[in-house]
Amino acid sequence: MWKIVLLIVLGFGYGVLAAAGVFTVLVAVGLIPRFAGKTHTASHAWTYENMVVYGTIVGSFLSVFDRYCQFGAWWQERFPENVRLFQHIGVGVQIFYGLFSGLFIGCLALAIAEMLDSIPIMTRRIGFRHGIGIAIASMAAGKLAGSLLYFLLGLESTNV
Repeated sequence: MWKIVLLIVLGFGYGVLAAAGVFTVLVAVGLIPRFAGKTHTASHAWTYENMVVYGTIVGSFLSVFDRYCQFGAWWQERFPENVRLFQHIGVGVQIFYGLFSGLFIGCLALAIAEMLDSIPIMTRRIGFRHGIGIAIASMAAGKLAGSLLYFLLGLESTNV
């Protein structure tokens, strides 16, 4: 029983950390103010921020509890004569989701690319002139070592 409680606490804690990382990136690149500025809707910036939070919560719920979110299968069981209609509705939902996901990812990539332009300025201001290549290579090596351990030890296939 204590193992389950520990796993719940750790899972929740890691989820909060991952969400904080995502929101930190969004705040660091200034994506929400950029959207509000480009669309001349600065008075609705609070709504943009809420939609990002709600989208993250819904996306997390759908990815963790996917077996409870199979609405298509539920409708198909109850109304088998309308299968074609549900297929067309599903395609429409996928197009809608894909369009807005693509827009968001594209804007995020552009904002991150603009943020990368500020790295040389920051390194000059803090006096970090030599060794930035070594620091980046060290981070990449750490990510590589962690990934290799993860897959070589078979941690991706462990069932809890």
